[in-house]
Amino acid sequence: MNKKTYVVTGSTSGIGEGLTKALSENNIVFAGFRRKECEEELKEISPNIIPFYIDYADSSSIKPAIDFIKSKTDKIDGLFNVAGCVVAGAMEHISVDELKHQFDVNVFAALELSQGLLDLLEDGKIINISSMSSFGIFPLIAPYCASKRCMDILFNLMQLEFKRNIKITSVKLGVVATPLWGKSIKENEKVFDKCSEYSKEMTFMVKNAKQNETKGLSIQKVVSEIIKIDSKSNPKPSYTLGFDAKVSEIFSHLPLSVINKIVVNKLKSRCSTMSERKN
Repeated sequence: MNKKTYVVTGSTSGIGEGLTKALSENNIVFAGFRRKECEEELKEISPNIIPFYIDYADSSSIKPAIDFIKSKTDKIDGLFNVAGCVVAGAMEHISVDELKHQFDVNVFAALELSQGLLDLLEDGKIINISSMSSFGIFPLIAPYCASKRCMDILFNLMQLEFKRNIKITSVKLGVVATPLWGKSIKENEKVFDKCSEYSKEMTFMVKNAKQNETKGLSIQKVVSEIIKIDSKSNPKPSYTLGFDAKVSEIFSHLPLSVINKIVVNKLKSRCSTMSERKN
């Protein structure tokens, strides 16, 4: 069997790590890492893994990453844009700089890397790991919702414009048991501190995020489904994985006034229930 060549970002944890390990069993994988100590760890997984440094929060790291990959191969069969972060909190307290950070990491860095590798991706695929948050119905993580929606729109329109034979797919995931949730709590502590009048909502969100680390789809299940999508010669532009994601997709088609009323009432109910349990 001929080895394929893949590029995976966010390859040191969660879905990215799972994809890197699975794909490298029979293929060459360029594995993006951010923490220097991860380079040797990636090399130890498989001789088929070629680590490369890229930090989506540092735009100056993206072109060197592109140049490195191009110096090692002239063909990429698949690019998996996995790396990302979550900016959370009440919108009235989230600064423009924090919003820019969210979009820099989740949208612009992925777009710049993809654009830089297009010449190598002819006859290949770009698979973006999106989220049910893209449906825009989840309060307290508005920046994350907006960034995933923006990513989906920009890449889908690039697909429509293409004069290239490259397939682009968005995989909209429901809750997945990954370390992302715990990391997001720590990274947003400063924003949470500014949201004193939303203390009940912030407490609920933190508790929910901690639960998400262990509930939802397993990484193995998600990786298996993504690899199935990659194996298709003509994949759909969008896949929704997970029962909660599918419910969210259907729910998002309701009139906005109806959606807003249901979401507000549901959030109030959950916060009240949590307070009653504490008492």
